[in-house]
Parts: sequence; C-alpha cells; structure tokens
Amino acid sequence: MNKDAVILIAEDDPGHVELVKRNLWRSCVDNDILPFKDGQEILDFLFKRDDKAKRDEKAFYLLLLDIRMPKVDGLEVLRQIKEDEELRKIPVIILTTTDETSEINRFYEMGCSFYMIKPADYTKFMEAVENLGTFLSLEWVKVPLVDGVGAC
Repeated sequence: MNKDAVILIAEDDPGHVELVKRNLWRSCVDNDILPFKDGQEILDFLFKRDDKAKRDEKAFYLLLLDIRMPKVDGLEVLRQIKEDEELRKIPVIILTTTDETSEINRFYEMGCSFYMIKPADYTKFMEAVENLGTFLSLEWVKVPLVDGVGAC
C-alpha cells in the first residue's frame, strides 16, 4: 500500500478503533490513521466543513467505514462520497458486523471497494483486521486511484 496514504476509520466504538489500529500496525501497516466517531464527523472532514481538521486535496486516503453509526450511517456516507467527483476516488472498505447478503450487495453496487464482516469473537476480529493489514501492506497491492479500477 502507498506509504503516504492516510487510513481513515469511521467507527463509533472506540474499542474497535483501537483494535483496528493495533492490528494494522501489527501487520506492518505503518500509515497514519485518523479516527472519526460518527458519519457526520467523517463527512465534515472529507467535505472540509470542520474547523478542527480538513482533508488535504493532495493526500491519498483509504476509508474503513462502519455501517451502523450515530448521526449519519455508513450507507449515507458512502452515497455522498461516491456522488462527489473528487471523493469517489477514495477506496472504501466496509468494516461491519452486518452479514446480510442484500446489504453486502447494496454496498458493492454503491461503489465500495471491499466488504469485510467483523467477527463477534474478539480473537477472530483481531485476526481478521491483521489479515486485512497484511493484505494492504503487500507491495503488489495497488489501491485504485481511478473510478472502477479494481472496484467490485
């Protein structure tokens, strides 16, 4: 994965955020990681509506997005990102507990790059995130920069 890429985590459970960060680092992903506690916070960052932190137009981002979040859910976050000419290039990995086939298909149709189900078991969740980190850290993995390339 591009070492300059910033990983954005939109997740309302602080414990999950820490597990994701720790297990990505454990799998040699040493990119900067920015957490966001709800859908509104990530949208404010991406659309530069926040006074605290704003997206750098020259930076490359990868978003790990939960579905069930307060204020604005992951479905709406993905919709707004994929409708924006500039933001639609950001790869979005859905990281959630929802395993309904119709829901998974809907997110792929909307443009998510990958859908990953968070196991309820703590150890399996850690392993799943570590495996994701291993995949992202491989030199041959190229996260798409252009619409449709490598997306499902």
